Amino acid sequence: MKQKIEALLQHAIKTLKDEGVIGSELNPQITIDRARDAQHGDFASNLALILAKPAQLNPRELAVKIIAALPQDDAVTKVELAGPGFINFFINPNSQYQIVGQIHQLGHEYGLSKVGAGKKVQVEFVSANPTGPLHVGHGRGAAYGSVVADLLQAVGFDVHREYYVNDAGRQMDILAASVWLRYLEECGEVVTFPSNAYRGDYVREIAKDIYKNSSNDYRRPIDLVLENTPPDEPQGGDKDLYIDAIIDRTKTLLGSQYRDFFQIGLENILDDIKADLEEFGVSYQQWFSERDLMDDGSVQKALARLEAGGHLYQQEGATWFASSQLGDEKDRVVVRENGQYTYFASDIAYHMNKLDRGFDQIIDIWGADHHGYVPRVRAAIQALGADASKLKVLLVQFAVLYRGEERVQMSTRSGEFVTLRELRSEVGKDAARFFYVMRRSEQHMDFDLKLATSKSNENPVFYVQYAHARVCSVLRQLDEKGFSRNIALGMENLALLNAEHEIALLGTLARYPEVLERAALQYEPHQVIHYLRDLAHEFHTYYNAHQFLVEDASIRDARLNLVCAVKQVLANGLGLLNINTPESM
Repeated sequence: MKQKIEALLQHAIKTLKDEGVIGSELNPQITIDRARDAQHGDFASNLALILAKPAQLNPRELAVKIIAALPQDDAVTKVELAGPGFINFFINPNSQYQIVGQIHQLGHEYGLSKVGAGKKVQVEFVSANPTGPLHVGHGRGAAYGSVVADLLQAVGFDVHREYYVNDAGRQMDILAASVWLRYLEECGEVVTFPSNAYRGDYVREIAKDIYKNSSNDYRRPIDLVLENTPPDEPQGGDKDLYIDAIIDRTKTLLGSQYRDFFQIGLENILDDIKADLEEFGVSYQQWFSERDLMDDGSVQKALARLEAGGHLYQQEGATWFASSQLGDEKDRVVVRENGQYTYFASDIAYHMNKLDRGFDQIIDIWGADHHGYVPRVRAAIQALGADASKLKVLLVQFAVLYRGEERVQMSTRSGEFVTLRELRSEVGKDAARFFYVMRRSEQHMDFDLKLATSKSNENPVFYVQYAHARVCSVLRQLDEKGFSRNIALGMENLALLNAEHEIALLGTLARYPEVLERAALQYEPHQVIHYLRDLAHEFHTYYNAHQFLVEDASIRDARLNLVCAVKQVLANGLGLLNINTPESM
C-alpha cells in the first residue's frame, strides 16, 4: 500500500510541475509512514513540508494543491490535511484483502524491492585472524553480517560479501612458532611453552599431523631454540619480548623450512574457518588476502598516495600518517623504525583497494572493541581522496556465553574458549543465528543456552518455526478430513474474514515489505525478528480462537488462503535469516 500511495503522490507532483506550480527541477524524496493514531488515517506523508521551501510555498497551501492533484483510487477512501502540512490517507478496508492475493502470486518474491537500484555494496565481516577456530563471539558478527548482506540484496543492492584474511604479520608468526614448538614436543623435546603463544588443542593437532607426515625432518634441539632468549613473563621477563625472540630463533633455525609451518598453520585453520562458516550458513564472494597487498605492492602504492597528498611525515625513524588533521585523536605510525609496515598500513591499502573497485558503499562490520579504529580509517579514506561517507562501520558486541551462573572464558591465545562449532552442536544452527540477530548489534548480549534449546513458547525461534509447522499441519488435516481446497473460491470470499484476529493478521502481512526495507536500510536485522515474532503471535492467537477446517467451503477456503499467506511470509522472513522452516515439530 505504501508503494501505491507513493505512486499517487508522484503523479500529483508531476501534475503540479506540468501546471507550473512547482519547478520541474524539483525531485523530492517521498516518505510515507504508518499513522500512529487511527483517527488520523492509515498512512501519512510530510511531502508538502519537505517541498515547501524549495517550491517557495506555504506548506499547508502546497499540501492542499497536492491533495487536489491526487488521482482517484479505490484503495483510498479519504485524504486529509493535518497540522502544519501533513497529508493523511485513509485506506478502503476492502483493499486490505488484496494482500492475500499478492502474497499468493508473488510467493518467495513478496517483500522484495528495488530500492537499492543496483548500487554496488561491499560488506566485509568476521575477518577473524586465522590463528584459531572461530569462537561464539565471532558467531554474532558472522550471523549479523550475513543477514545484513542478504537484506541489502533483498531490496535491490548489488552485494559483494568479503572476508579479509589477516595472513601476514606478527600474529601469524606467533602461530607458526607455536605449531613448531608443539611439533618439537612430538619429536620428544621437553618444551616450556611460552606464555604468549597459542595454546589451544588445535595447535597440537596441526603439529601432530606435521610429525606424522615428516617425522624428525624439522627437529632442532630445544637448547638451541632457547639460546640467547630473554626470560618469559612468569620468570620476571616480558612475554612479548620473549615470544618475539622465539619467533626470531624459529626463523633462523628453520630457514626456508619456516615457511612450511607458517603455511600449514594458516591453511589448516583457514580451511576450518571456511567450513565452519559454510555450515553456519555464511558464504562469501571473496576471501581477500592481506599478503596479496604486500606482494603486489599495494601497501607501497597506498602510502605513496598519502605521501603525494602531504599526509605523511618522518619522526624518530618511523613514518607517520597525520590522521589527527582529519578527525582522528592522534597521528598513527604506518612504517616502524625497523622498516616494517604496521597493521594500519595494510588496512589503508585494503580500503584503497575497495575504493578502486568502485563500490558505492563500503560496509565494515567490526567487533565493538574496534570502535576507536573508526576515525583513523575514515581519515585514511579522506586522505586517499575519497568521500568518507562511502564507509559505514557497524559495530557488533561480542556475545557472552553462560553455563549456569559461570561465564565461559573465550581467549584464542589461551585455548580456553567455546567454538562456534560447539555452540551449533549444542543449540543448532537455527537457534544460534536467530539469537545472534535478535537484538541490535551494538547491544550487549548474554547467550542463554537453556532457552535456546527449549521446546517452548518462551523460545522465540521455536515459537516462530512452530507457527509455520502449524499451518503445514492444517494442510495435512485437510486431506485427512476429506476436504478439498479451492484457492479461487477462497480469494472470492476473503471479505468473509472480518473477525478481529483476521483483520490483525491482514494488517501485519501488509507490513512485511515495509519492515524488510527499513531493516535493510537501517542495517537492523532484529526488526525482521520482531516482525516474525509478532506475526507468529497473531497466528497462534488466531489458531487458538478459530476453526479453519469448517464445513462452509467459502469460509474454509478463505481462511486457508489467509493462513497460507502467513506461512509464505514466515518462510520468506526466516529464509532471509537463513533459518529453516520445518513442516512438523
